[in-house]
Amino acid sequence: MAQLVSARSIALQVLNDVQEKESFSNLQLNAALKREELDRRDAGLATELVYGTLSRLNTLDWLLGKLINKPIHKLEIWVQNLLRMSLYQLHYLDKIPDRAVVHEAVEEAKRRGHKGTVGFINGVLRNYLRSKDSFLVPEQWPKFKKIAIEHSHPEWLVKRWLSSFGEKDTVEMCKVNNLPPSISIRCNVLKTDRDTLAQAIKEEFSSAAVEFSELAPQGFILSQVGNIALSRVYRQGLCTVQDESSMLVAHALQPAPGMEVLDMCAAPGGKTTHIAERMNNQGKILALDIHQHKLKLIEDNAARLGVTIIETRQADARALPEELYPGLFDRVLVDAPCSGFGVIRRKPDLKWQKSLQDISAIAQTQRQILQEASRWVKEGGTLVYSTCTVDPEENSRLIHRFLDETPAFSLDESLVEDMPSLVRPYFHKSGGYIQILPHQFGSDGFFISRLRRHS
Repeated sequence: MAQLVSARSIALQVLNDVQEKESFSNLQLNAALKREELDRRDAGLATELVYGTLSRLNTLDWLLGKLINKPIHKLEIWVQNLLRMSLYQLHYLDKIPDRAVVHEAVEEAKRRGHKGTVGFINGVLRNYLRSKDSFLVPEQWPKFKKIAIEHSHPEWLVKRWLSSFGEKDTVEMCKVNNLPPSISIRCNVLKTDRDTLAQAIKEEFSSAAVEFSELAPQGFILSQVGNIALSRVYRQGLCTVQDESSMLVAHALQPAPGMEVLDMCAAPGGKTTHIAERMNNQGKILALDIHQHKLKLIEDNAARLGVTIIETRQADARALPEELYPGLFDRVLVDAPCSGFGVIRRKPDLKWQKSLQDISAIAQTQRQILQEASRWVKEGGTLVYSTCTVDPEENSRLIHRFLDETPAFSLDESLVEDMPSLVRPYFHKSGGYIQILPHQFGSDGFFISRLRRHS
């Protein structure tokens, strides 16, 4: 029982830190799990409680609004999150007995608060259990409001998705965003091949389930492996952790051995090293990032994978210095900073931290980076623009606006032919770009476009 309390205590502290420090849950959780060294089962429980509570935040607050007589934000932060975390278990999980959830919440309250707070938390949770069948979303509510509460997404975001994608895709996207993400890795073809790597993983993890990705040619889907970044195959550089959708970006770029490639926003280096692998570690890649400390992430990734053709430099991708590099590049990648609405499964708190105003500001930055990138493409060269979001303002609309303003570039309609057959039906009719939604393949939401400089 003590270990279960520890897992819950850690989850509660992570939720408090995310709220108080406005930091990302994945960073806080990873730091906490490393610090506390929980066993696999307890680490799994802590992870479930953190991500589950954050995923269902507005639904939990709606339920709590019916159970308490004051706005939830008036409560101490730890009380808010203990109630949310406990209610998440009672409302969404069926493996933990109700009495155990209430007991652990009361014990946690005793460690943190006074007798009155303990009684309050106990009363709220027992009141929920007595009346839980009565909490129904009103039928008369507008569609966007019902979806927002039933599937735990911000109302403004649901409205926007309904307008862009329609009800079916919006609901499916919201549903999948509340599910745990899969673990996917990319085989490092500089050191091994997929069959050999699959065998090595099975030898290291006797219970591992290893599945070849149908979406990405060098990808795997893994389960029952724990933290793959601690594994022998990872440390030896035989693979790297990367989502399947993200792996498609290097395929879109079509780099070849001997080319010169510019990666405008490269950290932490997943796509950069994939490009190097596809170039057979021959040629040159200039990898940029605005933050000096993030360049080390690229360098460390490259060293682990045995990649030697990457040069890193600190630079603001919105305005690169003329002396950055002598000459132009065969391939330029803009994997732009974005709202991140394609990776909500991995960062559930992200959907509560972003606003409508953020999208317009981000799109302006993206447009500046794309315009700057276009200056560095050789005639006949290729420019790939990608994001891990699903918002048209950051994706298709931005690309069409860029093309209207930059006549030297056009959509490369042959992109669809260079991508795996599984994704081809989802391409825009032009063939020059694709918007992948999270529920279509169970991968991250991603936008990928390819432009050709013809003069």
